[in-house]
Amino acid sequence: MFDVYRKEMDWGGRKLVLETGKIARQADGAVMATLGETTVLCTVVGAKQPRVGLDFFPLTVNYQEKTFAAGKIPGGFFKREGRPSEKETLTSRLIDRPIRPLFDKGFKCETQVVCTVLSHDLENDPDMVAMVGASAALTISGLPFLGPIAGARVGYIDGEYVLNPMQHQMDESKLDLVLAGTNEGVLMVESEAHELPEDVMLGAVVFGHDACQPVIDLIIDLAESCAKEPRDVPDQPAEVATVRDKLAAAIGDDLREAYKEPNKTARQDLVSVARGKGKELLEDDAEIAVSGGVMKGLEADIVRGTILDTGIRIDGRDTKTVRPIVSEVGALPRSHGSALFTRGETQALVVTTLGTGQDEQIIDALEGEFRQNFMLHYNFPPYSVGEAGRMGTPGRREIGHGKLAWRAIRPLMPTKEEFPYTIRIVSEITESNGSSSMATVCGSSLALMDAGVPMARPCAGIAMGLIKEGDRFAVLSDILGDEDHLGDMDFKVAGTSEGVTSLQMDIKITSITKDIMAIALDQARDGRLHILGEMAKALTGARDDISDNAPKITTIKIAVDKIREIIGPGGKVIREIQETTGAKIDIDDDGTVKVAAVDGKSGEAALDWIRSIVAEPELGVIYNGKVVKTVEFGAFVNFLGAKDGLVHISELKPERVGKTTDIVNVGDEVKVKVIGFDDRGKVKLSMKVVDQETGAEITD
Repeated sequence: MFDVYRKEMDWGGRKLVLETGKIARQADGAVMATLGETTVLCTVVGAKQPRVGLDFFPLTVNYQEKTFAAGKIPGGFFKREGRPSEKETLTSRLIDRPIRPLFDKGFKCETQVVCTVLSHDLENDPDMVAMVGASAALTISGLPFLGPIAGARVGYIDGEYVLNPMQHQMDESKLDLVLAGTNEGVLMVESEAHELPEDVMLGAVVFGHDACQPVIDLIIDLAESCAKEPRDVPDQPAEVATVRDKLAAAIGDDLREAYKEPNKTARQDLVSVARGKGKELLEDDAEIAVSGGVMKGLEADIVRGTILDTGIRIDGRDTKTVRPIVSEVGALPRSHGSALFTRGETQALVVTTLGTGQDEQIIDALEGEFRQNFMLHYNFPPYSVGEAGRMGTPGRREIGHGKLAWRAIRPLMPTKEEFPYTIRIVSEITESNGSSSMATVCGSSLALMDAGVPMARPCAGIAMGLIKEGDRFAVLSDILGDEDHLGDMDFKVAGTSEGVTSLQMDIKITSITKDIMAIALDQARDGRLHILGEMAKALTGARDDISDNAPKITTIKIAVDKIREIIGPGGKVIREIQETTGAKIDIDDDGTVKVAAVDGKSGEAALDWIRSIVAEPELGVIYNGKVVKTVEFGAFVNFLGAKDGLVHISELKPERVGKTTDIVNVGDEVKVKVIGFDDRGKVKLSMKVVDQETGAEITD
């Protein structure tokens, strides 16, 4: 019934298996990819006909994790998987980025790649398994995919590169780098690093690319056994050449003049006028249908040719110069920390907020539930590019850009023991013309230091571009939006004066060489150091104190067996402390108590209350107390928070007392001295040896 094809190999000490022919047979391509005991089903379907009037390639990649893969049941009311998690969204982007440029440019049929995690051994991350499986499914599908590709994760432990480190090893690794590439070169890189030098980063990319080669061979071997016949791709419409000649003659000079205008808004206006002039010359629907791609090609030829021929860019800079930078801190009066970072026509308003342990983000992942005390959120409103557009929940791009900045900053953050705050950064992009994610890195560093967060060092980021025609190429520092749009590479590097903390690369051509990457890394380091110098004009390090508007956290240690006394039955005691004092209290299982309050008096009141609960009565010490019960033989007095002791009737007054209530009643505030403990540990108290007015001991 099944024609099953199976290929396997040893990959980094674990078995990698690719199998097709048994599951999801109606898809154009379906591969079950397994590494260790982590299994991902990867499917590909391409529509038979292109959508009419479409001038772009409609590719969608969906990576989804099923909780049954790790033997779990989803949380929430509905008990089923809902909207994609951040991990699922980021992995979908991770797979999309290297495969998109490898489709034939003439292919416009709607295509969907779905990667479903079916089994997770909690050791091998499914993301790279999904990438390999998706590549294999595309390669056997018959779609015009110019692969295959392979992906790999590279760690750096004890000075050695490690291929696809297991999840428990990542705690020891100074690097988390994932890459994808063909047998010719690298297409995509995403990484987080602990201030590693450029040569180590480049070595990791080369190491990972070399490790991908046997996987690519395995996919080719599978395809030779079972690949479908390749689909025909429509030839370029005959109208393209005609339209290109017509537009080049009519508006070529207008476009050249437009791309000499350094101001983005003015340039866009000039380009728009030229495009309108060109469209008036088009004679029928067929010419109009191809005009968009032709127009973009003309603009690309003008911009790219000028840079390669003259070394001068759209805004008049050479290939290495960074646009003017203005760094400001303390931009918002009530925030805990804020910065306004402006680089050319790109601007980020970044705000840091300090919270307590109660503000930590709870993440329910396949690997288990964990808490995150550092968050970075990126927003890209349409007004930042002068447009009116839809406002909604964060899209894939916003999540991806925020995560890139998060990776750049996280290696520099203090530990919870050093700085016991939950930290949230929000980057609002208020202007954009070239890498707003790297502006977010710079602004985040400044906002954190403005908030008094003791970062290891300031961090900056820069976006690099590439123009490549044949053997000629130019690497561009601090690219503009048009250079990104019309160029061949988006290469982002973030780090400190000591090394790289994050690297991301996307290639729009088939691959780039190691030599070009080395040039880009060196040029990026020079640019990064320049930006750090400009940032230092605003702030060179973290402020000595946190903002008056931020909660002050005081940490004390108590005995573990005292935790239940602070919490109380059903949380009654801790709620009463918080409601009465206005402070927030976090208690860890090891007895660490954190008290947070904006008002110092509020925090001290809560701390005093907690100390009184956990303190042990000391013999001979005088305490303030309250009578909670009277009996014939004396009065029970509450002191030291929840502790009670007995003042025997003979200890109420120096003289004989006939009736307890002649001296005290329930609710009276009294001063008592600890005079002993009975056989059961109960506290014996005395009032007669204490002056009830002054609290001084009576020695006569």
